Amino acid sequence: MAEPDGDGPWLVVGLGNPGPKYAGNRHNVGARVVAGLAAELGARLGTHRSRAEVAEVRLPPRAGVPGPRLVLAVPSSFMNESGGPVSGLLRFFRVEPARLLVVHDELDLPFGRLRLKRDGGEGGHNGLRSISQSIATKDYCRLRLGIGRPPGRMDPADFVLRDFSGAERADAELMVAEAVEAVRDVAVQGWERAQGEVNARSDPA
Repeated sequence: MAEPDGDGPWLVVGLGNPGPKYAGNRHNVGARVVAGLAAELGARLGTHRSRAEVAEVRLPPRAGVPGPRLVLAVPSSFMNESGGPVSGLLRFFRVEPARLLVVHDELDLPFGRLRLKRDGGEGGHNGLRSISQSIATKDYCRLRLGIGRPPGRMDPADFVLRDFSGAERADAELMVAEAVEAVRDVAVQGWERAQGEVNARSDPA
């Protein structure tokens, strides 16, 4: 079984639904993280034949050593069809599933909490389920962004397709910024160290 801290680039995939109608939804927070990292690095996500918006980037050098390479991607498909684009990207860029980092919204984490996790179940997340089926393994890395549970008896499927409330927007932007930094940490520090540090600083004091 391949380990995350191997050679080659990381494929970082931000999940969401395409089009301006969904851009501000809770379900699209993963796509916002990837787009935000691309913008920070001065890159533009462009159309790729794997049905995704893609940018190949390199983090800034440190002490004269070139920074690690990343393939940033946002599937152009709807959330529940994310697996096809991700499978195609893995093949095209020759990336092992162990170096796939999927950034996604997570109902089972309190709003604003981040968690790095490797393998395991999908927790009812249709995007993750599609990816696991298409690449025939659950052994890939995830950056989970907590959006909390819906209020009252609201259907979770409706909740994730709503925008963050006005009161939540500033904290949502902060969560996106922290997630961008977490992706950088994974690439620079390696999976094991980044997982420990990111999860520790996201836990409540």
